[in-house]
Amino acid sequence: QVQLVESGGGLVQAGGSLRLSCAVSGSIFSINDMGWYRQAPGKQRELVAAISSGAATNYVDSVKGRFTISRDNAKKTVYLQMNSLKPEDTAVYYCNARIKTTPLRGFYDYWGQGTQVTVSS
Repeated sequence: QVQLVESGGGLVQAGGSLRLSCAVSGSIFSINDMGWYRQAPGKQRELVAAISSGAATNYVDSVKGRFTISRDNAKKTVYLQMNSLKPEDTAVYYCNARIKTTPLRGFYDYWGQGTQVTVSS
């Protein structure tokens, strides 16, 4: 059974910083892309940042220059460093990973439970 456990959310003032972590555990053969999504009330879930197994990254335009995604493959953990936070960054942030649990299976998407990030003005 695969689990993704997020941590690091909370309440912060505008201009502040937070660092989200997502640790993957369970029966895992390989992890491909990892990423962070967010969903604000009344809005669709959107991709915030993604990182490939080769450490290539991409970001939604609204966070470029402020957020940094990274991963530690040995720890099976992905991070999201969020700086210069704005009220519009307020959302539930979800971790995602494409995981192969056995050599014979394909890659499937797994999700964390979500962590709330609230930025006050």
